[in-house]
Amino acid sequence: MNKQEISKRFKTFAEMECRDSSPLYEYLSIKIADDDELLELCTYCRDGQPVPNLFLGGVHFLLMNGSSHHLRNYYPSIVQDPLPVKKSFNHFKQFCLLNKHQLIPILQTKLVQTNEVRRCAYLYPAFCYMHELTNKPLALMEIGTSAGLQLGWDQYRYQYDIDDGEYGNNSSSILISSEVKGNHHPVLYPEPPPVASRTGYDLHINHKEDHPWLLSLIWPEHEERRSLFTAAAESIKELDIDFIEGDGIEHFPEKIKEIPDNEVICIFHTHVANQIPESAKRVLHDKIKEIGRHRNIFHLYNNMWDRQLHLDCYINGKEDCHLIGDTDGHGRWFEWNLLQEKSTT
Repeated sequence: MNKQEISKRFKTFAEMECRDSSPLYEYLSIKIADDDELLELCTYCRDGQPVPNLFLGGVHFLLMNGSSHHLRNYYPSIVQDPLPVKKSFNHFKQFCLLNKHQLIPILQTKLVQTNEVRRCAYLYPAFCYMHELTNKPLALMEIGTSAGLQLGWDQYRYQYDIDDGEYGNNSSSILISSEVKGNHHPVLYPEPPPVASRTGYDLHINHKEDHPWLLSLIWPEHEERRSLFTAAAESIKELDIDFIEGDGIEHFPEKIKEIPDNEVICIFHTHVANQIPESAKRVLHDKIKEIGRHRNIFHLYNNMWDRQLHLDCYINGKEDCHLIGDTDGHGRWFEWNLLQEKSTT
């Protein structure tokens, strides 16, 4: 990727992702977009990765793991009273150039795998909807699972702004809150629908020793995200998850052969398809559609054709594709535009 394209990505990242969410990353991204030396450094980023997330995450990783450089004083993830962001860039650039021998290997080898736990806020109603349509236990298959925290969506409690209730696992200490936008409200089960199996695919499965890297990908101001990550990682330790390292698009059809007919297949991925080549997205879509000709299967995804959340349903050989709506990248809110009624059967 050339420097001009990287510059555009940082400007878009600042405007579309960081604004009203991370003042530090918004400011740094705007400055990086016009700095030739830092853009040159960004050309070392691994192909197919979101460059701003990887580059800023790499710097954050070095700062969180032992660096005493003055730059650390601008990061609320590291110090209690961070300095004003407007004075951070010169120190940021100095740090990057001074530590490029450590930073370049990170950019060349690491993957952006955030495992955003709050995205489970929209997974919960989506899986309730799938169960409502089939009344079968869910066989979960996640592509881009990272550490598998979203495969444990039924282990958490949920609260939405549409009422005062709580949903999900009422014995969980983890409470996820989110705002529901859109024309309709989702049907929410008081308790999670049953899960029959959990399979997670990733090019690199993240284990406990990888958690420092995953934490560094969480933006400096987002202490609640770090707390949710740590708590969720602890809560799913005893779950039976079949982690499979490799290309999930290539391997998932073999796994489906093991799933009995009295379970419904639920393939899902959140904010990972932007790292999947266009040709591979088509292969994934076509494979799911072909499987849907002879057995029930759901495909829940965003960032594949656009930024919005989609649910493709294949029930009894019939294809029914839904646009659920837009989602916040960190799960703070989501749209729900599915018209549904709770079954009385």
